[in-house]
Amino acid sequence: QVQLVESGGGLVQAGGSLRLSCAASGRTFSRYVMGWFRQAPGKEREFVATITWSGWIHYADAVQGRFTISRDNSMNTVYLQMNSLKPEDTAVYYCAQKSLVSSTKASEYDYWGQGTQVTVSS
Repeated sequence: QVQLVESGGGLVQAGGSLRLSCAASGRTFSRYVMGWFRQAPGKEREFVATITWSGWIHYADAVQGRFTISRDNSMNTVYLQMNSLKPEDTAVYYCAQKSLVSSTKASEYDYWGQGTQVTVSS
């Protein structure tokens, strides 16, 4: 049984930073693709960033240059460092896991965490 548990969300002023963590358990973490998605009220879930088992990374245009995804396979954890936060970054952030190749499509991910709220005030 795969479990993903996010942490690190909170309230921050515009221009500030937060670091999200996602701890995984249940299968060999290092073999799988990890992704971060977010969902704002009234909007669809959208792709934020993804990292493969080998460290290949891809970002959504909206966060490129401000967010950094990383993983520590020894800790079974993926991180999302978020800098220069904007009010439009306000959302529930989810981590997700899938097999094989990287993807920006939420429907292609097999497992999801419960989400962590990020609120950016102006």
